[in-house]
Amino acid sequence: MNKILIANRGEIAVRIIRACKEMNIKTVAVYSEADRDAMHTHLADESICIGPAPSNKSYLNFQNIIEAANITGADSIHPGFGFLSENSQFAKICEESNIKFIGPSYKVIDLMGNKSNAKELMKSAGVPVIPGSEGSVKGFKDAKQIVDDIGYPVMIKAAAGGGGKGIRIVNSEAEFETNYNIVKQEAKISFNDDEIYIEKFIKNPRHVEIQILADEHGNVVHLGERDCSIQRRNQKVIEETPSTAIDDKMRAKMGEAAIKAAKIAGYTSCGTIEFLVDSDKNFYFMEMNTRIQVEHPITEMRTGIDIVKQQIKIAAGEPLKLKQKDIEFKGHSIECRINAENPDKNFMPCPGKITGLMLPGGKGIRIDTAIYEGYTIPPNYDSMIAKIIAFGDTRNEAISKMKRALEETVIEGVDTNIDFLFKIIKNQNFIRGNFDTSFIEKEIL
Repeated sequence: MNKILIANRGEIAVRIIRACKEMNIKTVAVYSEADRDAMHTHLADESICIGPAPSNKSYLNFQNIIEAANITGADSIHPGFGFLSENSQFAKICEESNIKFIGPSYKVIDLMGNKSNAKELMKSAGVPVIPGSEGSVKGFKDAKQIVDDIGYPVMIKAAAGGGGKGIRIVNSEAEFETNYNIVKQEAKISFNDDEIYIEKFIKNPRHVEIQILADEHGNVVHLGERDCSIQRRNQKVIEETPSTAIDDKMRAKMGEAAIKAAKIAGYTSCGTIEFLVDSDKNFYFMEMNTRIQVEHPITEMRTGIDIVKQQIKIAAGEPLKLKQKDIEFKGHSIECRINAENPDKNFMPCPGKITGLMLPGGKGIRIDTAIYEGYTIPPNYDSMIAKIIAFGDTRNEAISKMKRALEETVIEGVDTNIDFLFKIIKNQNFIRGNFDTSFIEKEIL
């Protein structure tokens, strides 16, 4: 690979550009009119405008991105996360345009993007799955029969869903039909696909995911787990590794299951197998994310492995040089997502100009961000503006470092969720590792 176009913005675009520079690969930044002064446009070797501020006219515009790659002579495209990262149609267009899509093939994105199909594939590989419908339900009558068989509570989920959209929890028969129709409608509007499936609702689970790397030569390794249970409305807020919910025996089983999942899917690139862990320490496949994850830095901190560089090498056709037995896991790492939002006003986004900025530092602290003093956060995109990653020899040390880092952080001119994150980090149940996916609702809000 000689030149990579990064089809994204914000901190992930900066993260990818930095990896490319260290690999002596030329980079192209694309930007919307709202992002003309964004950091990624300054760091890349070249930058090119791909349209006006709305993402459907810029960062989601296939034609403009492919044209930008052709104009600049980019031979590959890294989609980052969000936007087009899990869009099989875009991955297919890249292939047809002789541009390498840095990620899995469009066929695998299609296969794993449909949650009900992915679940059936996992069952065939012997990976534990949550009881529920076999594939998408055929209609209301079929859905009702499945629920009668597995019992309440259940989750009604959009088959093409993601990002916490198209999900309803139903606790009784009286609520079922209304929620069934709501999810069908949401799925059609959000994903242009009204297929849904049904799963038994696992009460108060832990959300634990396994990071994998898979090359084009059949080699697959896992890089351990991340606990993503600290969530608000199905959106991750704080992640950590290792998880306090599992022991070494279970960790090994989950790693083996993740490798099986990647192999049966014919997966290549980096990816994440997401599991729910119940109170009896059973784990169940939930979904596969066919892209780099927001929280990948905590895995990098523990393993010393640069996941973005590995992703690029895999896309270039190189075999993995990593063997499972050689991967070492050290210490503990925690990530906090810094958002420009006001938690006291129902987490209302707060775009605007950053008038003052001081980011934390010191041993064991990493900052992934694209903001700078004088930068104006546009109102058009996700509110996440930075990630603080802390690493320590123990979990208590990592928590202490994160507390110190949050106290040091100053972002003036816009509201942020820093105080909200600090409440979580100093909560005694969090410190004890006593939490699940309902923690924020029960303890913080």
